[in-house]
Amino acid sequence: MFGLSDIIKFLFSFFLIMPIVTLIHLSGHIFFVTIFGGSEKKILIGCGNKLFAFRNIEVRKYYFWNGTCEFKGLKHDNRLTNTLIYLGGAIFNLISMLIIYSLVYQNILDSSVIWYQFIYFSFYVMFFSLFPMYFSDGSPSDGKAAELALRNKLEDRVTDDIFVKKMEDDDDSCK
Repeated sequence: MFGLSDIIKFLFSFFLIMPIVTLIHLSGHIFFVTIFGGSEKKILIGCGNKLFAFRNIEVRKYYFWNGTCEFKGLKHDNRLTNTLIYLGGAIFNLISMLIIYSLVYQNILDSSVIWYQFIYFSFYVMFFSLFPMYFSDGSPSDGKAAELALRNKLEDRVTDDIFVKKMEDDDDSCK
């Protein structure tokens, strides 16, 4: 029913596939930040001490646990642009799921548990990022932030995975 090979697949998914899904999600936010003129963009994968950085991507010690993106300001800053930034992560997760599904369906990729786990984790991240709720720390999910942005009721643009740095803020800690 549940053997050693299943545990190995789970660990592979948890330590490799989930961080990739997180990177795709955060890249969606950064994509829209870039389109709307954001500066000093940075993606942080995980929490804890910095392991290494490549360009604007920083990988932390607990790379498999969450992630965030940071940026300063937007040239085009309004309800629509903010909404697209909040939804960007889920949009990228959906696109990546459809691409993988299409490649498996067309037999370009072999049908494999890896691709099913990729789609599963992508759906999981997409669903819970879009679910309109507040987290225990008071930050809104991406879906809640998008709703509030559209209604022009979003007071602070920080969500569980997006952090807008103030111009004088140079703190490099894991948000």
